[in-house]
Amino acid sequence: MSAPGVAVFGAGRMGTLHAGNLARGVGGFRLEVMADPDPATRSRVADLVGAPVTADWQSTLGDPGIAAVFVCSTTAAHHEQVIASLEAGKQVFCEKPLAGTLRETDDIVAALTRSDSVLQVGFQRRFDPHVRALADAVRVGRLGRPLLVRVSSRDPAPPPPDYPRSPGGIFIDSTIHDFDVTRFLLDDEVEEVTSMGSSLVDPVAAAAGDHDTAVTLLRFASGALGAVDNCRLAAQGYDQRVEVHGSAGMASVGNPEPLAFAVADTHGSHRPPPPYFFVERYAVAYAAEVEAFRVALDGGPVAATAADGRAALRLALAAARSVEERRPVRVEEVLPT
Repeated sequence: MSAPGVAVFGAGRMGTLHAGNLARGVGGFRLEVMADPDPATRSRVADLVGAPVTADWQSTLGDPGIAAVFVCSTTAAHHEQVIASLEAGKQVFCEKPLAGTLRETDDIVAALTRSDSVLQVGFQRRFDPHVRALADAVRVGRLGRPLLVRVSSRDPAPPPPDYPRSPGGIFIDSTIHDFDVTRFLLDDEVEEVTSMGSSLVDPVAAAAGDHDTAVTLLRFASGALGAVDNCRLAAQGYDQRVEVHGSAGMASVGNPEPLAFAVADTHGSHRPPPPYFFVERYAVAYAAEVEAFRVALDGGPVAATAADGRAALRLALAAARSVEERRPVRVEEVLPT
């Protein structure tokens, strides 16, 4: 069977990351073209990925040699590009969030039901081998009944001033991954969200009305509880930790060490810092989710569905509302607008 041809929409950080994996043959795909509206970006990435880069993403949808599209553009473009790709009969991988609003997300879900295509959402943490080991321990009952889930997710530095900020701020841009991973680990739905946010380390975020530090409490349908903390600054490097506490035990995932090296002396014990940022930390996971997408195209299950994307976005919107209104928010209150 010949390798399916792929177009990548968006040549920013995520588009370039996926294009690099596709160009190296991950998943058995064939990278045909990238599309991005910015001339400087197109010039920068053309030599990196070894594929043509165009400004016209629409024209690629008429190419019968392109079987799948990776939508890695800005969130504002997802709605149009995903629906157009589905209507053109293309298979779709869409980076999170699936769309910027619940109504746009529902439009995409409706377009998906009208098509014969596969749609996978880019929640790469589901494919991290450390997180999957934790999920397996929960699934087989090794921890008993899940009681608590805790996630710490902290970036090494705030995003640059020109970074495109989502309408839901840090919750849609970052915490949405943590919301997805809690649902994935517990195989349970969140019913209530209580969030607090502050602007402490990023003046650009503060000026935009966004937050750089946040804590969110979750109440699941089973009665289990969750706690998620986020910060845009972690001097020690990209800090990613997860723990599930159950009636029969506890399991956790810490920060992997890029080098198994430690020094112990009169000043104490010292180890190398964790990987600097998500590209390094989740390199294996990004490749694994592309492999999973290919499996879905060959008839296998979709590992991160449009419904998963909708559920995580709904939690992010509930968290943003909770901060704004200073109260717990029932997820059922968050409706398409």
